[in-house]
Amino acid sequence: MLLNTLLPLLEAFLQAQQVAIAADLELPSISLLEGGPEGIASEVKTKDKKNKDEQEKPFKLSRQRLQQSPPFRYLQAFCERHRRALNALIKQQPQLLTGGLATLIRLCPSAVDFDNKRAFFRQRLRALRGDWRAASVNLHVRRQFVFDDSFHQLQGRSGDEMKGKLHVTFQGEEGIDQGGLTREWFGILAREMFNPNYALFQQCGTKAEFNYPNPVSHFNPDHLHYFKFIGRVIGKALLESISLEAYFARSFYKHLLGRKTTPSDAEALDPEFYKNLNMISEHSLEDLGIELTFSVDEDEFGKKKVVELKPGGKDEAVTEENKQEYIELICEHKMTEAIRPQLEAILSGFHELIPPNLVGIFDDKELELLMSGLPEVDLSDLKKHTMYAGYTEQSEQVQWFWRTLESFDQSQLANFLQFVTGTSKVPLEGFRALQGMRGAQKFSIHRAFGDERLPSAHTCFNQLDLPAYRSEESLKTKLLQAISMAREGFGFC
Repeated sequence: MLLNTLLPLLEAFLQAQQVAIAADLELPSISLLEGGPEGIASEVKTKDKKNKDEQEKPFKLSRQRLQQSPPFRYLQAFCERHRRALNALIKQQPQLLTGGLATLIRLCPSAVDFDNKRAFFRQRLRALRGDWRAASVNLHVRRQFVFDDSFHQLQGRSGDEMKGKLHVTFQGEEGIDQGGLTREWFGILAREMFNPNYALFQQCGTKAEFNYPNPVSHFNPDHLHYFKFIGRVIGKALLESISLEAYFARSFYKHLLGRKTTPSDAEALDPEFYKNLNMISEHSLEDLGIELTFSVDEDEFGKKKVVELKPGGKDEAVTEENKQEYIELICEHKMTEAIRPQLEAILSGFHELIPPNLVGIFDDKELELLMSGLPEVDLSDLKKHTMYAGYTEQSEQVQWFWRTLESFDQSQLANFLQFVTGTSKVPLEGFRALQGMRGAQKFSIHRAFGDERLPSAHTCFNQLDLPAYRSEESLKTKLLQAISMAREGFGFC
């Protein structure tokens, strides 16, 4: 009741902050930042090269200055301080995100809980779909050739036609599609897109649990057409609110959102590569006994080639002064440039169905949950298959830890699971089958020293390092803070 009474004041405050931020950034309107502070410009763009520099310059300037804008920082602090009250208000009146509280989605989407953002996203898609008025899309596929049949039947469809309601029938099988056959169709496609016979994706990560576009997918002459089809499938699943049993490397989700990747994203893609870059970052090149240039040697089907990371890179030596630039460029090459055609094809299909500024309200971990669904985390099963080092099951901090998890909703539990294992996926056999870099590896809690430190995680080992906090409240606050900071990601220090 009190929140509703204060609503007019809150709306006026947000409007004033919007005007102040626009004035501070010297923008005629805050609408130039539509899509959120992280979604202003995409790192990977579909092909529209005309006047590229002129089109992007104001966006890049605004994005760079936004984090330093005093009115923006004040707004962020306000939203975080009153996060619980704001989200309670939004849950009661979801329409506020398209009205008086629209500033939150535009400028501070991180302050809006996932459940509220997901409801907003689906409501906006329903509204857009009402405007599209596309005819139904009928598919008649052979069960053993679902991927190829679907690809060929949908290839000639326009993006607008793809927005129509799907009706799927399997050849030789009776049944009217009331939604169940469509969900089964999506399930089959989610498996077949990773079929090694198509050479479209490769498994990556210490546990081979993630999928990523294959840099040499051109071995398949139709690979870019297939990637556009896959982008459409992902977009169509979001449009239909259907979860896909498909999990990708963290940087892939960032590409779908138009976010810039960071060196830390390389860990999920290639742990050994990331470990080597950490060595370069933390030790002198002379001590390591290595000499590098701004280039990388690649082996493509037995043929060696040198790829420059920047013009003249093969002739420019890496030094102590420029090695951070080298780390950033080689990570950008591995996660973006080496698969740019594949990413552009995926994004072209994805954006036919999902507006980039709309999906941009999510972060990369939230997008995984949006695409693959919230997992059902059985805490009793997790607790049953947990190991301890420096603690026992009866330790005070361990008791507090489990009580903290019991207070989490499913969205928060999914965030925790991403924090400690790297993915929200729960093994079909339960947590006893949790995989680590050496095969089956149970979740473990290790005692860490320094009660002012945040908990930390080692996703390769499904390990949580938990300091011996002095109170349950402190443990809960620090754990939530650690999970939140992990969502932002970080580079080399």
